[in-house]
Amino acid sequence: MGDKKGSKITILGAGNVGATIAYTFAVGGTCSDVVLIDINKAKAKGEAMDIRQGVSFGHNVEIYDGSYEDARDSDIVIVTLGLARKPGQTRLDLAQANVNIIKEVMPQIAKYAPDAIYVVVSNPVDILTYTILKCTDLSPKQVIGSGTALDTSRLRSVIADHLELSPNSIHAYVFGEHGDSSFIPWSLTSIAGVEMDEYIEAQDHADLDKDEIIIEVRKAGSEVIKRKGATFYAIAMSVNKICDSILRDANNIITVSYLINDKYGINDICLSLPAVIGSNGIERDVMPKLTDEEIEKLQASAAALKKVIDQIEF
Repeated sequence: MGDKKGSKITILGAGNVGATIAYTFAVGGTCSDVVLIDINKAKAKGEAMDIRQGVSFGHNVEIYDGSYEDARDSDIVIVTLGLARKPGQTRLDLAQANVNIIKEVMPQIAKYAPDAIYVVVSNPVDILTYTILKCTDLSPKQVIGSGTALDTSRLRSVIADHLELSPNSIHAYVFGEHGDSSFIPWSLTSIAGVEMDEYIEAQDHADLDKDEIIIEVRKAGSEVIKRKGATFYAIAMSVNKICDSILRDANNIITVSYLINDKYGINDICLSLPAVIGSNGIERDVMPKLTDEEIEKLQASAAALKKVIDQIEF
């Protein structure tokens, strides 16, 4: 490969999610090199070939398949390994099987790419982000779970639809587990600097039901899985945003899953809170002031994840 120039992202797993992420990078010109690694080598090669054949219409991205050692010199490694969620399955149902896959593969990858930032997409994402920290010597700021970045985007879309606004104009977040115990800190939700409750009252949107919104956001993924068997476009867009923030050292604040210690009475667990994302991964955390009720919900989410971790063999 000669001297390293440009930016390189390795994607572990060339299934729906991994391949769509690779395609999104190629379309967006996010990086200069993409390596696809999958136990099914033919599938990884086929996906790389298919994308490669279209790059003359867009950005010149080198895309190829490889094996573990091809992860060397990666700026970012994306983890989409493991079994996907089936209709009716919760993310936590997948836990032990995917933990076993992570335990086997990640130490080998980390050996070749010890300085990369790792972006974890496989589910249950909070558990697997934690597992990677347990089975490698990577530092906590190097390992980022995609977490509730996607739920936060889904939330903004849902609120935007109700208020007939662009999702970009809405500041709202989903915190906690990427799953059934996630919650919305409504005290932090605002539109153009106006608290959401105030905005709704002023604009006469009394029909906005907050309980309905959290259910809609939590179920968004399984509703898609029910209809088309898998989710991959929206997650690819959220991963692209995270990676772009790392490669540009953009210092965007994104809700992602990372190791939480001494925050809101929570320790030694990965879950999603806002963090500043830049070239070092988690540059720093953001600790918004939450209401007592919101802190309780966050602690309940941590407890739900702890319960699963206690049953898992690392």
